Amino acid sequence: MPKFSANLGFLWTDRPLLDRIAAAASAGFKAVELHWPYDVPAGLVKQACEKHGVELLGINTAVGDAAKGDFGLGALPGRQSDFAKSLHQAVDYARQSGASSVHVMAGVVEPEAKPEATEVFARNLAFAAAAAPDMTLLLEPINQRDKPGYFYSTIAEAAALIERVGAPNIRIMFDVYHVGVSEGDILKRLERYLPMIGHVQIAAVPSRAEPDEGEIAYGAIFAALDRLGYAGWVGCEYRPRAGTDEGLRWMKTLQVSL
Repeated sequence: MPKFSANLGFLWTDRPLLDRIAAAASAGFKAVELHWPYDVPAGLVKQACEKHGVELLGINTAVGDAAKGDFGLGALPGRQSDFAKSLHQAVDYARQSGASSVHVMAGVVEPEAKPEATEVFARNLAFAAAAAPDMTLLLEPINQRDKPGYFYSTIAEAAALIERVGAPNIRIMFDVYHVGVSEGDILKRLERYLPMIGHVQIAAVPSRAEPDEGEIAYGAIFAALDRLGYAGWVGCEYRPRAGTDEGLRWMKTLQVSL
């Protein structure tokens, strides 16, 4: 049975970050993952995780200037200096907080800029891999419905970048929700790309709510992860239909536990 982590970007959002860590531990989670925790000192996050006995898995690089449409900087031509700063910020925060991975966000790119953006992202990833050999760097394609114009939306694109850069610490973040919206054929993609997968995330399709509704048969997904020998964490990155604690009943419905 998979082991589940709580994504505190979406869960218990009615309370401050440190209280979310406590809530996750109280619910039985043994690991948490974050989005952009930079307004809370890394030392305090580490102390909270240690106090409550949860492992901190990962964080995201900063989005950049959200007011101007930024949603990551890794693939943006002309923004290499901004990306380097965001990468160092994320890696330093991860090391100080005890996180073991960083999701390197690519950003929104105009279609005509995609070839140049691919070159930029590959160079930026090579730089990141060399700068943080102690970190797992995660690549997550994001579906075009939720984030139109995002640099990539397919697992094959992430895999091609990993093969091109050739760094052992770059891995795929296989978000079943995004894969379901963008591509489907989830079980075959899990099987094909398992050697490159560093983390898995889940949510219902199309609602992004708890994984006990919608198009995806998560019982089959969990069985496949076991059959394939996936030993990593499965991040609960869904938007609860109501309260987070109430929504955890999905585990009983799908016959899994923390």
